[in-house]
Amino acid sequence: MTPLGPKLTERALQLVLGKTTDMAPTTLKVPLNYYGDDKLTELEHSMLLRRTPLPVLASAQIPNPNDYVVRSFLGDSLLITRDRDGKAHVLLNYCRHRGAMPACGAGNARRFTCPYHAWVYDNTGKLRGLPGKVGFDDLERDQYSLVELPSEERHGFIWAVMTADAELDLDAHLGPLDAELAQWNYQNYQYHDERFLESPVSWKGALEAFAEGYHFPFVHGNSVIGQNTVANTHVYDGFGDHHRIGFPFNWIADLEGKEPSDDWDPTQYMGVIYWVFPNLILANSPVGVEVLEMLPGKSATECQLRHSWMARFPATTPEQSELYDGIFAQVHAAVRDEDFAMLPQCGEGVRRGQHDHMIIGRNEIGVQHMIEVLAGRLGVALG
Repeated sequence: MTPLGPKLTERALQLVLGKTTDMAPTTLKVPLNYYGDDKLTELEHSMLLRRTPLPVLASAQIPNPNDYVVRSFLGDSLLITRDRDGKAHVLLNYCRHRGAMPACGAGNARRFTCPYHAWVYDNTGKLRGLPGKVGFDDLERDQYSLVELPSEERHGFIWAVMTADAELDLDAHLGPLDAELAQWNYQNYQYHDERFLESPVSWKGALEAFAEGYHFPFVHGNSVIGQNTVANTHVYDGFGDHHRIGFPFNWIADLEGKEPSDDWDPTQYMGVIYWVFPNLILANSPVGVEVLEMLPGKSATECQLRHSWMARFPATTPEQSELYDGIFAQVHAAVRDEDFAMLPQCGEGVRRGQHDHMIIGRNEIGVQHMIEVLAGRLGVALG
């Protein structure tokens, strides 16, 4: 049983039987520049993405002491480590001497050596050694550690603020969603695999594809999403800047006339998807969670997606691992060959369109919420 309980399933069932969905009070007009203005993208970086706690890595990717992963994030090279005491660190992967990158790839290591002049750092970022130290006899080593970003580990993710002198207040950021995420115990999930995609569409527009089921029968008609999910129907709940959406499966109608019980596990009867402001989608199923991390590309109408999957029940046999391979291949194919096959047309519409606004329906309440939150932070007027 998931932590959400039968009431969510009961709400979704009533919407399906009533052939309706949770709705916003009115339609929403969104100016085209919300998606296509490069100056706005600069503000998104400086005001949002570099000042907001973001999950930069799943805890399960560095499960053991001295594990590390190097990844590119918003153009920065990050060295994310777990030290010998189990504490996670998010370090800028740039040597304090001349800026080369001491680490690459992933693995298990206590120390990292810069390839340019062989300065050595430990996995907390401290400078531990340098050749020809007589040339630096006035250097105070404690002042030349790798730059560490503010970070905190919670709910199965390592969160960081991408500005070194910023504050990280995860309680304030997550607000009412904090207790909700805690119930899922993502810290006990097993990291499985990841894929990367790029697309000529706004990162905000790409996020919106995971906030409505209006498009399911048209974009996903040939896959399990379109075939198994009730179209244009969802149960919606806001959690401050964040939200949760339940997309009912067709077989939820089999519950008609039955009394709600603890067997009404929401993940058995709907896809449960969270938007964690500003850029994260968590799509839950009975066996795992898709983690979709959307970020801007080089322009307002380009985006990058990191799509990964974690197993709720860790694989203990090759057969179970192979099963998980198949699950992730299937869900990634839907994102790659369906959502991300359609989204470039939306990007083209933003770049070339001569209309002044988009119209978002009442039935797209999750999309409206995303836009209202992001536009509010960026000072974009909506109609």
